[in-house]
Amino acid sequence: MILETLNPMHYNITSLVLDTMPAVTVPILLLVCFLFLMWNHEETSSVPGPGYCMGIGPLISHGRFLWMGVGNACNYYNKTYGEFVRVWISGEETFIISKPSSVFHVMKHWHYVSRFGSKLGLQCIGMYENGIIFNNNPAHWKEIRPFFTKALSGPGLVRMIAICVESTIDHLDKLEEVTTEVGNINVLNLMRRIMLDTSNKLFLGIPLDEHAIVLKIQNYFDAWQALLLKPDIFFKISWLCKKYEEAVKDLKGAMEILIEQKRQKLSTVEKLDEHMDFASQLIFAQNRGDLTAENVNQCVLEMMIAAPDTLSVTLFFMLILIAEHPTVEEDMMREIETVMGDRDIQSDDMPNLKIVENFIYESMRYQPVVDLIMRKALQDDVIDGYPVKKGTNIILNIGRMHKLEFFPKPNEFSLENFEKNVPSRYFQPFGFGPRGCVGKFIAMVMMKAILVTLLRRCRVQTMKGRGLNNIQKNNDLSMHPIERQPLIRVTKMDQH
Repeated sequence: MILETLNPMHYNITSLVLDTMPAVTVPILLLVCFLFLMWNHEETSSVPGPGYCMGIGPLISHGRFLWMGVGNACNYYNKTYGEFVRVWISGEETFIISKPSSVFHVMKHWHYVSRFGSKLGLQCIGMYENGIIFNNNPAHWKEIRPFFTKALSGPGLVRMIAICVESTIDHLDKLEEVTTEVGNINVLNLMRRIMLDTSNKLFLGIPLDEHAIVLKIQNYFDAWQALLLKPDIFFKISWLCKKYEEAVKDLKGAMEILIEQKRQKLSTVEKLDEHMDFASQLIFAQNRGDLTAENVNQCVLEMMIAAPDTLSVTLFFMLILIAEHPTVEEDMMREIETVMGDRDIQSDDMPNLKIVENFIYESMRYQPVVDLIMRKALQDDVIDGYPVKKGTNIILNIGRMHKLEFFPKPNEFSLENFEKNVPSRYFQPFGFGPRGCVGKFIAMVMMKAILVTLLRRCRVQTMKGRGLNNIQKNNDLSMHPIERQPLIRVTKMDQH
C-alpha cells in the first residue's frame, strides 16, 4: 500500500494525502489529548507522593500495599515522601498521614468517622455496613455503637477486674494445655485463651471450646488481613478466595450456635436481670425489630474476637519486654507489693499503679499491635494546608507518629518517655474522638489486671536467641498459625 501511495503513476499524491490524513491524525490527536490530561492530572496535586505516570503510579502503589503489607507500605511512603503522602489504593486517592497535628484533626471531626476497605472483602468477612469495627455506614454504625458502649463501661469495668484475675489464675493452673512436648509454654496461646474466657464470661455467658474457638478466630483474622485491600478481580477467582471464605464461615457458624444457645437459655430463665449481658441486649433488640439476626451475630462475633487477638498479642509483647528489661520488672513488682501487698488486684488499686500504667503505655508506643487507623472523608476539607476531597481514603500511621515528636527517647523502650504527662495529640494508641476505640477503658483494666496477676505468680524469661528484635524480624505473631509461634519459658513461683 505504501509503494502504491508513493507511485505517482497510480494516484494523485495530493488527493491521497487529503483522504488519508483524517484516518491517521484522529488517533494521534486523541493520544496527545490523553497524555495531556494525564500530565495535567499529575501536576495538579499539591500533596507529596509518587507520580501518577499515566496510570502506572496507582498500579505500583496498590501493588506495594499487597506485596509489603499495609503497615510496611505506609512506613515506606512516609519515610520516602514525608509525613503527609498521597498514594492510591484500588485506584482511589489515599492519604497516609503520620504528622501529629494532621492525625489529631482527622480523629477529632465527625466527617471522618467512616472506614474504607474492599467492599467485596468486607462483605466476605461480614463487616460491610455491619458490626462496629469496619462498618462504613455512619448511620448504622451510630445505631450499633451504644450497645458496645453500655457493655464496655460502667458496672462492666468493675466486674471485668475480678473476671480477669479469676480467669488468669484458672488458666495458670492448667498450663499443661498450652505446654509443648519440650516443656515450654506457648504464652501467646495462653493469652488468647484468657482473653476469650474473660470476654465470654462478661459478654455472652455460654460454655465453649476455647481451643477450637481460638483457632477459628486466628483463621478469621488471617482472612480479614488478606482480603481487606484486595482488588475486585481477586474475588472472581474462586480457588483463591475459598480458604478465606471457609475460615469466615467456620467462625460465623460457631458463633451462630453459641448465640442460639443463648436464646434458648434466655427463654427458660426466671430472672432476666441476672442474664442481661451484651448478647442478651442484642437479642432483645432483635425481638423488638431494632436489629436483624445478621446484625446480632456480627456484633457478638466482633465482641468475642477483639480481645483474643489485639490484647493477647499486646500482652505477649509486654511479657517479652519485661524479660528483656529486668529492672523494669523490679520497679513494677515493688509498686505492686506497696499498693496491694499479698492480695489480688482490685478496682481501687487501678489509679495507684502508675509504673504499671506507664509500662503499658510505653509498650503500646514502642511495639504497637494496632499501628494504623483507616478512615474516609465524608466531605471536602483542608488538613494542614492540604486539600482533602470528599471520598478520599485516609490512613493514620499512628505507629510512626508515636516515634516522631515529644518523646525524649522515641526509638528506645524506656519508661522515661512517660515520666511527664504526654499530650493526647502525640499519643493515641486507642484513637479518640467520635470513632475512637469504644473499648479503650476496659482494655486498660484488662491489661492491668492480667499483667499484675501474671507478675505476681510467674517469672517470664525469653528462650535463648528469641528476643523481641528476632521475633519482629521473623514472625507476625498476630497472624501466623499457633504451632509456629515463638515460645517464652514461664516458671511458676511459689506462693506464700
